[in-house]
Amino acid sequence: VQLQASGGGLVQAGGSLSLSCAASESTFRIVYMGWYRQPPGKPRELVATIGSGGTANHAASVKARFTISRDNAKNTVYLQMNSLKPEDTAVYYCVALSDDILHWGQGTLVTVSS
Repeated sequence: VQLQASGGGLVQAGGSLSLSCAASESTFRIVYMGWYRQPPGKPRELVATIGSGGTANHAASVKARFTISRDNAKNTVYLQMNSLKPEDTAVYYCVALSDDILHWGQGTLVTVSS
């Protein structure tokens, strides 16, 4: 599975951004898709996941501000990010679990200015 993420950029605190990630094949075989992020100088952390049936989970740090969704017809997962904070600044990575392999997309940089 190849993943192509897009939508990062620069935004002011309190603003919104939407990320998208398109999978190269049908999401039928994908158990879940999600997003990780890596803030500058910090380890990578899980942001959100969504299962094949649509069950979503969000990290406590982003709950109520970020929303993950997926469109199986388009083989795409989305991350809507609202009320962004400077601490949300990170490289965001799309992931997909398929055939017991966690596939990673290239990162997309999100920068939130104060």
